[in-house]
Amino acid sequence: MEPLVSTWLSGLDGIPTQAQNVNQQHYAASLMKVPVAIAAYRLRDRGLLSLDEPIAVHPDFDSAVVGSRFEMDPAEDQDPDTWAAVGSPLPLGDLVRRSLTVSGNLAVNLVLERVGLEAVAAVLADAGVTPMTTVSRGIEDAPAREAGLQNLVTANDMGKLLTKLASGRLLSPESTAELEGILVAQEYRDAIPLGVPEDAVVGNKTGWIDGVRHDMAIIRPAEGEPQVMVVLTTGLDDDESEFRISEVARYLWSTL
Repeated sequence: MEPLVSTWLSGLDGIPTQAQNVNQQHYAASLMKVPVAIAAYRLRDRGLLSLDEPIAVHPDFDSAVVGSRFEMDPAEDQDPDTWAAVGSPLPLGDLVRRSLTVSGNLAVNLVLERVGLEAVAAVLADAGVTPMTTVSRGIEDAPAREAGLQNLVTANDMGKLLTKLASGRLLSPESTAELEGILVAQEYRDAIPLGVPEDAVVGNKTGWIDGVRHDMAIIRPAEGEPQVMVVLTTGLDDDESEFRISEVARYLWSTL
């Protein structure tokens, strides 16, 4: 497979100043966790849920394929704390945080189970994304994957999503600040954050599986206007992909 790199850089107006392969689809990996989190905060804003409500932690879920179920594998997750709580409740807000800061797979599926795929689709629609971007299933939903349901993104659509989020056009001011603060607390900082000024406040979300490495970020520099940057890669060597993303980020930033 020929490597594919897609890039987006824009201010909060959503008009890209740098763009490459922005309408090419990539497997979403963990980037799908951002619209799921936005959906949870939107329902909170509308008084339809509380982020303090207890969610029973369990590893088995209904598939997006009606009538099927699937069970998750802790070996495929990087969030042992949520797995340690199986059989007990955790606050919904804690699960949202873990789905983003440590990219918890079990955590995001529990959030998705609570908010529903329709709420996530509504977030994407209100952000103005194209049909090229879809969140059709949870993580590790093998029956849905075998049925052809995929989570897909483009750089164009992720750029739109983050600019709408960062400019307060998707959530209340309180929820916007809270969710962006969670992105700033992201623990995986070896891609875009390494390519931008050290004094910039960067809220980013990574995504990866074999052969796929992504990062996207809201960047608030000490001087100058906030920026949104998206770098999606498919088909690069896993050992070099994070370095390549940071180098692309450095180049994109140099164009400002």
